[in-house]
This record gives sequence, structure tokens and C-alpha cells, in this order.
Amino acid sequence: MARKPALSIEALTALGAEKLARLVLDEAERSAAFRKLVSAALAGQKGPDAIARIVDRRLGALEKARGFIDWDKARAFRDDLAATVTVIANALGDASPAMAFDRLLRFIATHESVFERIDDSSGRIQDVYHQAIAAAGALTPKLAQADAAELPARVMAVLGNSSHGYLADVAQVVADHLPKEALRTWDADLAARQRGEEAKDAKAAHRHFYSNASQVREIRQIIADSLGDLDGLIALEAKKHPNLQDTIGMATRLLEAGRTKEALDWIRRPTSRGLPYLSAEDLADGLAPDTDPFSQRTGLEAKILEAVGRKDEAQALRWSAFEATLHAGILREYLAAVPDFEDFATLDRAFAHALASEHIYNALAFLVEWPRLDLAARLVVERRGKWDGRQYDMLPPVADALAADHPLAATILYRALLDDILARARSKAYPHAARYLGKLDELAVGADAEAGMLKDWGRNGDYRVGLEKAHGRKSGFWSLVKSR
Repeated sequence: MARKPALSIEALTALGAEKLARLVLDEAERSAAFRKLVSAALAGQKGPDAIARIVDRRLGALEKARGFIDWDKARAFRDDLAATVTVIANALGDASPAMAFDRLLRFIATHESVFERIDDSSGRIQDVYHQAIAAAGALTPKLAQADAAELPARVMAVLGNSSHGYLADVAQVVADHLPKEALRTWDADLAARQRGEEAKDAKAAHRHFYSNASQVREIRQIIADSLGDLDGLIALEAKKHPNLQDTIGMATRLLEAGRTKEALDWIRRPTSRGLPYLSAEDLADGLAPDTDPFSQRTGLEAKILEAVGRKDEAQALRWSAFEATLHAGILREYLAAVPDFEDFATLDRAFAHALASEHIYNALAFLVEWPRLDLAARLVVERRGKWDGRQYDMLPPVADALAADHPLAATILYRALLDDILARARSKAYPHAARYLGKLDELAVGADAEAGMLKDWGRNGDYRVGLEKAHGRKSGFWSLVKSR
């Protein structure tokens, strides 16, 4: 098969101007978005004002439009928005960064009216606005010093009344590129605005966690971060509602700055920040959701304790967290801090705890992840009557991992999965059930050999006979078995 010709500047240049012009013209007639790019490139020969006029016409139309956009026109609308951003960022941005930045702000400011006109459950329109925000950040270093100094006032004039959050996003991408004095002036203006917004919130009948005051505070923290003002950053964080405080983030900053006592205070502050998380293993074990499922808070607190010379407390904290969660990451942190030659005894202790745990699904996940497949197989066999075939997200990959060297353990899991599907007559899952039965047939000899010591474990041949007797009328399943 012949290779497709590679596209490159050199290869396209070799086509000649006339042939390229014809290709461009043909594509411009097919694609409205591409036509905008070509028109902007042509206008660019006359200078930035010509490009700006094209952009301004599009932005003016976008600002005035109110009609709802049907689903079948959503893609073309998205492409049109993306082309507008490309023209502003590239064609106009190369010719006049200041003019381009102003028009990116105008474009970003249309987000509220645009989101009212279209169902953006896919997030594709939001992606275009995020591209515009990123483009604004990329343009900021190209601004002249005078334009950079005036940038905060321009941002606030266009986006200052927006409550969607894009104001803070724009501040995030531009702050590091602004003069320090401009940032300080911006912060002072925002401090006055914050006091006004907080006064409004205090009088409001209904309080909201995220208000304009919250947005202003967030921008002030971005500025403090850009200025290297850790005290200012933390002071603003401390004024938030406890449930909104980023205690982990503040503790991390303080630890990096060597302010360990303050870091310990922050990491130990009670908070409900974060979305509760429930893994498949936690759900199977009947555990409650956790806002710190990966022991991030525990790991950081242990590091801080070590930094203040309280290593024993740090290790005790890590071990108790491992016992509670069976999380491999926290065990690795514990092992990294044990004296030489003690890690083997520690691992034996950890594995014994996992094997004895009542949280069998978390224990199984831990042993597979470590990996200790031999111990995972032992756990499966020892708890052979406990595995629930409804845990079909977790058990099949474990069974597959155990099949080669531990056929009995794999057989136990495949049987649990197969029995559940047939017992509940889950016809949509019959293809999986047929596959599991095929796996059981492949494992039969090895599993029967291993199972000789188990009094309550029948041979695989007997198991299949039992299936036919109990579920012989499930023709949909057996037809799939015969067709394999």
C-alpha cells in the first residue's frame, strides 16, 4: 500500500501559488469557519485595523443575538466561535496584541448570553471559551508595558460584573505577566470591591457559598500568589467559611516555606471541603463515602510531623490510616520511613492485616495492586463463600489476573459472577456469562487439582451439571455457550 504524502510547509509550497489558491478557495466555499480564517489573513495585509473590523462585526452580531440554537446547528456554531477565537489570537494577535486582547475580553464576555442560547451539556462551547482564556494569557507577555499596566482595569470593565467565574480564570492566566505595581493597584481596588460585596451578602435574605465576594477574594488570592505574598494568601483563605477553606493547599504552601507549626495547624483544621468519594471496593464493603479517599491529608500531616521532629507520631498516623483504608500509597510512605531491614517484617504485618480484614474487597484490591497475587488468591479461597457476583466492575479483571497461576481462585470468582447472572436471569449479561463458563472450562483441570483439599468444593464437571439442572431452560444463555 502506497504511503500517504506527508503534509509540510515545503511540500505545500512546491505545489505553487495558483494550485494552493484554488485549494484554499474550494475549502473556503465549503467551510464558513475556514472562510473566516482566510478573510482575516487577507485583511491582515492591510494592517490590524482591517482584521479588527472583521472581528468587530462578528462580535457585534454575537453580542446582539438571542435566538436559541438547535442541536443540528450546534456544531457549526461551535466551529464559528472557534474560528473567531483563532482569528483574534493569531491574525490580530500577531499584528496588535493590545487590540487582540481587548477583543478576546469581548468574546469571553459573551459567554452568559451564549449559554442561554444553546444546550452545552457536552461542554464543547465551554471548551472554546477556555481556549479564548488561554489565548488571553498567551497574549499578555506580548503587551507593551503601558498596556500591561492598564490591563486590570480593562479586565474589570468588561468582566467585572460576571458571576460565571471566567473573571477569575482570566485573572489566573494574566497575573504572572503583569507588573508588580499593577498587581498591587488591582488588589487595592478589589479589596474595596470585596468589602462592598460582603456588605451586600450580609444584608441578603439567602446566603450563597459562592458569591461575587467569593470571586473577588479568589482573584485577590491569585494576585497574592503572583506577588509571592504567602501571608496575604493565607489571610484571605482564613476569612472563608471553614467548609470552603483549602486546608491541604495552605498546609502545603506553609510546609514548603518551612513554617511547619502553622502548616500543622492548617492540616488539622476540621473541614468538609471536597466531594465525597466511594470506590467500587468501598461500596462492596459497605463503607461510607470519604472526602480524602487517597489519604492525601494523612500523608501531608505525616510529612509535617516529620518536619517538626515527631517521626514516631508520623509513622503511627500512617499505619493507622493504612489499617483503616488498606491504601497501598500510604503503606509505601510508611515503608519509606522505616529503618533498613525492617521493611520485610512490616510488609508481613501489612499483608497479615489485609488477609484478616473484614473489608475483603479493599483487601483484594490492595493485594492485586501491590502486587501479591499469591496472597490475593489465598484471600479469595479463604473467603470463598463471600464473593458477590454483582461486583462485576471489580471481580472480572481480578479473576483474569489470577487465572494463569491460581486457577482455583480464578474459578471461585468466575463462578460467583456466572451464578449471579443466571440466578437473576440478567439476559443482557448472558454474553459475559458464556465467556465466564468458557474460562471455567479452560481452568477445570488446574482448579480441580487445587480444590482437592476443600471439602465444600465440587469438581468443575459437577458444577456444570448443576448449572444445566438449575438453569437448563435459559435457552438464550445456552445458545451463546454452544456458539463459542
